[in-house]
Amino acid sequence: MNTFMQAKFIQSAEKLSQCPEFNLPEFPLLGRSNVGKSSFINGLANNKKLAKTSNTPGKTRLINLFNFDEKFILADLPGYGYAQVSKEAQNRWQKHLEEYLLKREAIKCLVQLIDGRHEIQKNDYQMREWVSAYNLPIITVITKADYISSHNKIQKAISHVKSEFGGEVYPFSAVDHKYNEKILEFFTIL
Repeated sequence: MNTFMQAKFIQSAEKLSQCPEFNLPEFPLLGRSNVGKSSFINGLANNKKLAKTSNTPGKTRLINLFNFDEKFILADLPGYGYAQVSKEAQNRWQKHLEEYLLKREAIKCLVQLIDGRHEIQKNDYQMREWVSAYNLPIITVITKADYISSHNKIQKAISHVKSEFGGEVYPFSAVDHKYNEKILEFFTIL
């Protein structure tokens, strides 16, 4: 299995009706603003310019679709938990994202990204409760593993997330890419 895959940006969409059909498995990325969703995409593709990264939370405002070597699609979604946009905008995003997550037939599994440097946040739990309420398939990726000082601490973070959320948990580092292979394997065999 490769450590990277060729990927290209396809398009942005505000809502489900604007998303093209690909006949490929699709994996939406859920996570707080600045959890590293864009870095996750860029790290799997080994292309720092593919998905736009920002130090300012809340920059992603659309469903951004990326095609990975005609094998699967990653959908970069607006982060949750960022309050610097109007309530009206937040409500509109929530409505469009719920429709996309519940009605998009190509979705095989949701991917919730959690920042490994911090405790699981309240809105991470809220998102997981929403996913569980609809019984949607989901895995967890612990981002920013390169900031965690030791292998033992990474294993501890994985164990903690597993005990809280259950299911598959994968660490990820946008710096050294040593976890890419297992994540890409998951996306390509599902």
